Amino acid sequence: MASVGLIEGIAESIASLMKTYSGSWSDYISKRKPFIVIGYLLGAVSKPIIGLSTSWLGVLLARGIDRTGKGLRSAPRDAMISDSVSPEKRGAAFGWHRGMDTLGAAVGPLFAILLLSINPSELRPLYFWALIPGILSVLIIFSIREKTAPEEPKKWKNPLVAWGDMSRAFKRYVYVWGVFSLVNSSDVFLLMKAKASGLSTQTVILLFCAYNVTYSLSSPWLGGLSDRVERKKLLIAGLIVFALVYMAFGFASEPWHFWVLFLSYGLYMGATEGVGKALAVDFSPKGLSGTGLGILGTVTGICTIAASTIAGLLWDKIGIIWPFVFGATGAIIAAFLFILTLNDKKLLNH
Repeated sequence: MASVGLIEGIAESIASLMKTYSGSWSDYISKRKPFIVIGYLLGAVSKPIIGLSTSWLGVLLARGIDRTGKGLRSAPRDAMISDSVSPEKRGAAFGWHRGMDTLGAAVGPLFAILLLSINPSELRPLYFWALIPGILSVLIIFSIREKTAPEEPKKWKNPLVAWGDMSRAFKRYVYVWGVFSLVNSSDVFLLMKAKASGLSTQTVILLFCAYNVTYSLSSPWLGGLSDRVERKKLLIAGLIVFALVYMAFGFASEPWHFWVLFLSYGLYMGATEGVGKALAVDFSPKGLSGTGLGILGTVTGICTIAASTIAGLLWDKIGIIWPFVFGATGAIIAAFLFILTLNDKKLLNH
């Protein structure tokens, strides 16, 4: 499992490192759309490459192209979402995006199961079919009119330099979120725990679909709720749910345990993913929302590499329970740090 954790972490590192640069560059040119189009196009063409690959090098190339696309599009896309709505509806907008994105993640595996039932021995056609929705998404983006506003000319800054321009509130937020990300390992460990407890591959896939459905349905509502209550408090509640779910995952053994836990885990995601991005924009200076979202994505991704590697080592060297105890403990620490941060009203006004 140490190798699984390391591979999963490295797979996301390319995207994580690129998010800050694409986000800051989109702030500089005041355009988001080019990054989004190229990003989704790279994601689309990477899928058939996997289907055509005959060695791990081909798969590695395709994975790199896919992650490059994700790194290019993520921060500019999220900044465009923020640009398109008023601050009073920012949480709902991010919630709807995460909900629709995750609904696709729930439906996709079900289509894969259907296609595999027709021809169980052939996986390659699945990657060719995946090209169709990828190209459709690119075509839809071309139809979107980007909201533009006249701004003073800007001088592009390296994101490491731009960090100095970010507010104290944003920096404090990123520090605490980084603490949590250092214990929030890849979701593959949740799936592996279910598999190690004796559940079939089909059941594990259905569990993951159920998690995505819960995440998809809860995200718009919880995102909208964050527009009416303090986002920070909702984020803290999500971290507490994470801690409880992760601790329970460590000791779960019966099938019904995993159904309850995966559904609950979807609620945690609904309360943190979109809400966390909205909070990053809240704390970012005007005109630097892409930079702020990129920095948040980069910090999250790099810390996830470390978290996944540590979780894999704990699984292999100490026991299957300990990655989840590690995650739960870190989430409680992060929630406590956010609570302390809430007491500084001058620093963190919503």
